[in-house]
Amino acid sequence: MALDFTLVQLRYFQEVARRENMTEAAKHLNVTQSAISTAMAQLERTLGIDLFIRQKNRSVVLSPAGRRFLFEVNPFLESSDALGETAHGLAQSLSGNLTVGVFSPIAPTRLPLIHAEFEKRYPDVRVNYFEADLHELQTAVIAGVCDIALTYTLGLTDRFDSFLIDVVEPHALVSLDHRLAGGEEGPRPIHLRELADEDYIQLDLPFSRQYYDELFRIAGIVPRVRHSFAGYETVRSFVAMGHGYSLLSQSVSSGTYIGSMTVDVPLLDEFPSIDLSMVWPKDVRLSKRARAFNELTRDILGPAASGS
Repeated sequence: MALDFTLVQLRYFQEVARRENMTEAAKHLNVTQSAISTAMAQLERTLGIDLFIRQKNRSVVLSPAGRRFLFEVNPFLESSDALGETAHGLAQSLSGNLTVGVFSPIAPTRLPLIHAEFEKRYPDVRVNYFEADLHELQTAVIAGVCDIALTYTLGLTDRFDSFLIDVVEPHALVSLDHRLAGGEEGPRPIHLRELADEDYIQLDLPFSRQYYDELFRIAGIVPRVRHSFAGYETVRSFVAMGHGYSLLSQSVSSGTYIGSMTVDVPLLDEFPSIDLSMVWPKDVRLSKRARAFNELTRDILGPAASGS
């Protein structure tokens, strides 16, 4: 016997399961909480099972039956989305909205290039951006604030799927007149221990700091932290003025806001690299808009584009 439930009810169920809160699900879906509650009650009556365990703080968690049902619902809704996209001809002409999260140090130097080309190829897609640190981005992606996020995968859990854009190696950053800057010939590769006795300007962002701390541990040295900043450009400006060196992963132009210059110094140590990736919640099917943004970003930022 066919069960009488709707796609809308299934989408509401998927969102409540993802957020474990009916109020938050209602906000994201732009419907009232009563609409969500009514839909979930009707769905449970139709199925004859309790999908959720209600908590006193108004949050909900999936029941064992609810988890099994979600396992079946996710691929079913993916197929439904694919059918809808085909019917609307999205394979030929992309349109609609897309919200992309981006790691704040990447945004100023990388994002304008990506956006300009994406806008040229897909003029009917309206792209909005959410700029944040690594921890905030992961929270935003899970909460549905953004569809996808361009970020380093530091601290990424198994709640996410990812699409590799590039592999990034760490480097030391020094001022233009630093002894290791190399002058006209450019810097020679060094071991991190060659900077052990100098002041360190620390980039203090969630997950980023832990990554660089691990590099020092591998090198067997304790950094002499002189200043600690959450601002990427503040770190670069202090280095440019000769207040110390830093460790960074992204290579940008040597100029800073204050006009002084920096130099990227390659490292000889066998340090772990970082994956620059697009990420999104696990088991969520990406729209064609998001997939197009992924592919274009890899074309622009990936190894083939950089020549590495």
